[in-house]
Order: sequence, then structure tokens, then C-alpha cells
Amino acid sequence: MKSQNIIGLMSGTSLDGLDLAYCKIDQQDGNYNFEIAQTKSVSYSEEMKNRLKNSIYLAADELLIFHNSYGTWLGEQVRDFVTEHNLKVDSIASHGHTTHHQPENGLTFQIGSGQHIANACGQKVICDFRTNDVALHGQGAPLVPIGDRLFFNQYDFCLNLGGISNVSFEKNGKRLAYDIGLANMILNHITQKEGLAYDKGGQLARSGEVNVDMLQKLNALKFYKLPFPKSIGFEWFVDKVAPIVDGTNDHMNNLLCTSIHHICEQVAIQIKNNAQTDSQSLFVTGGGALNDFLVETLQDKLGDSVKVVVPEKKLIEFKEALVFALMGVLRLQEKTNVLCSVTGAKSDSSSGIIYLPN
Repeated sequence: MKSQNIIGLMSGTSLDGLDLAYCKIDQQDGNYNFEIAQTKSVSYSEEMKNRLKNSIYLAADELLIFHNSYGTWLGEQVRDFVTEHNLKVDSIASHGHTTHHQPENGLTFQIGSGQHIANACGQKVICDFRTNDVALHGQGAPLVPIGDRLFFNQYDFCLNLGGISNVSFEKNGKRLAYDIGLANMILNHITQKEGLAYDKGGQLARSGEVNVDMLQKLNALKFYKLPFPKSIGFEWFVDKVAPIVDGTNDHMNNLLCTSIHHICEQVAIQIKNNAQTDSQSLFVTGGGALNDFLVETLQDKLGDSVKVVVPEKKLIEFKEALVFALMGVLRLQEKTNVLCSVTGAKSDSSSGIIYLPN
């Protein structure tokens, strides 16, 4: 395999913005290697953030119109990124932005039309990585574990703290992964009600105290008792979590502190339940890895038997974009990029639709 120059695009449920990662991926002696050569984050305007957040409520025709216009916007960001850094690009791999995720109803939808991306940037595009797995009766999530297996298998567990927390690990020769529960989605919901984008480093949460009643209600959510494979989306947050947060009359700092303790308790339960030795490593990426108070609280709840490993900032912020770049490469090679051991689908698949520019 010759080295592939591919841009991975990622927009997560935390609505922070669009991540672009220009990656060089090759394969030597059966092992995949990567370099994140150039990156860019594009923050969403308040208008775009609100449109994405509220897209779940759009009528079908309005949603599809937005699907197309958002695809054009993504393509324009790629075009500007390529021009700005004079990049040589083989293809683009786009996750899109999840608006609907109901695998139990055979439905998952990521807006950002691949054809509109391709036409706007003039590049080959691979996107729509989840639909095929859901069609195979899988959860369509999480998808990042293929990257954990091929890029980061030196760690016992890989934890992503984006809008949602999810984990992946090897057990009995299979890669297992699932959504654990909440992460930045609840934290950003709390701060944004007070006009703050987020709690930098967890400084506000650190000064707060745990609200025991709220913590108990969050820990009692039925999702945590379900067996894996399992996944959640923004609908679950709106329906089950937001009412608990919004119904708790307390100071913002206490709400943040409580939420972090909840996040870390649920992660610690899953890691301890699946630990196979007395000495384990937990590789943490995603925006939550930049929250110092969250990381410290997590290490405290895990104890000495699990070492929390936080990599360099670039990898923390762009790991998901990197993995979608890898998924694009695997799709072009017609190799497996979605694991049924992770999603519960009937079979592994080489998922994603390829679009050529016109």
C-alpha cells in the first residue's frame, strides 16, 4: 500500500465545531502507521450551532435541504484548508454530523451530503459510514474501535470523551466497544445555559460540590443497566438527561462537579468490570481529556490498578478525525472498517459511500 494523503472530517455531538486532520497513512509489514501532518478546527457560529442542535426537529424536506447546504459548507472548509496549506490530497473522509440515531428503528442519519462536499472541494469523498452497519442490524456505533485496534493496541482500554463517553478493548480475541454514557454533552449543556461555551480545564467544576440527589438520579438512568453493544445519541440526552439537569435547582459549579463525578463513576464501573489483570492502561482522548478535573477525578475513582494515559494535545483533539481518515482508506481498499463485535451487526463490513466531484 502506498502512503495515502487523506483528510478526515469530524463533527461531534458536543457541537464544538468541525475538526479537519490531514493524515498520511501507510501500511508496513501488516501494520498501519499514521502521521497527523496538518490540522484545523473551525468553530461553529452561534447560528450554525443552533441549526445543528435543532435539526432533530426539522421536517423531512427541511432536513434534507440542510443536509445538502451543510455538505457544501463542509466542502468549502476542505477547499480552504487545502489551499491554505498547499496540501496534496488523495481523498476526503467525512463523518458528517449526526442528527438522528435510532438503531432500534433501523435509523441513523449524518447530515453533510457527500456529493455536495465533493463538488465544493473538487476531491473524492467517502462518507456515510454508519448506515450499512445499521442495515445489518448493528448499532452503527461506535466506529472508532477499528482505529483503536490498528493504531493504539498497546493500551488495554481506549476511552473517548467527546459529547458521549465510549470505550473499546480486546477480549477473547475480539474488539468490544460501546457507549458508556455522558461526557461533554452534559457539561456543555450546563455552561451554555449560563452563556459560557465550556468549562475550561474543569476549573468551575473543581470549585463545586456534589449534589447527591442529582448524582443518584443520573446514576439510576436505565441505559447504564443495558448490556452492550449499545449506543446513544442526542435524542436520549434530550429525553432522559436534560430534565434531570434542568430540574435541579443548584449553582452551576455544583451541577458541573456532580456531572463529572457521574461521568467518572460510570466509566470506572465499566473499566473495572472488564479489567483482565491487576495492572491496566487507559488511553484517553476527546475533548474531555483536556478537562484536568475530569481526568484527576477519573484516576481517583479507578485507583492505582489502572493508569490513565493522556497523549499530546493534537492527538486528543484530532483522534476521531484521524480514525475516519483511516476508515476512508480501508473503504477504498475494500477492507473491513466496521466491526460487528463492536456494533452487534450480522457481519463485519467495509462501509462508506464514495462520491466523485463534478
